[in-house]
Amino acid sequence: MPKPQRHVFVCTQNRPPAHPRGSCAAKGSTAVLQALWAEQQKRQAYEGVSITYSGCIGPCDQGANVLVYPEGVLYRGVTPEDVADIFTSHLEGGQPVERLLAPASVW
Repeated sequence: MPKPQRHVFVCTQNRPPAHPRGSCAAKGSTAVLQALWAEQQKRQAYEGVSITYSGCIGPCDQGANVLVYPEGVLYRGVTPEDVADIFTSHLEGGQPVERLLAPASVW
């Protein structure tokens, strides 16, 4: 297996209902993860992009959170509808999706 150009981590942290920090799972991260895997399959991007679910990666109140390396770009508030933009602009084109970037105060 060749080394991927980018590695995407999707927070799927789950906490009890009404937890003060919230959780990405409660904000739809599993659907985001499934959409990323589906887009990867649609584009046959297995060699260039690796997609992995993870535990907490930061600002739970702003989830669903997606982290892309090697750039270290953190997206917040990601929905399944954002996945095609992330793939086209960032994962394939190298340009982060500005409207989804976590603010500098967070990341």
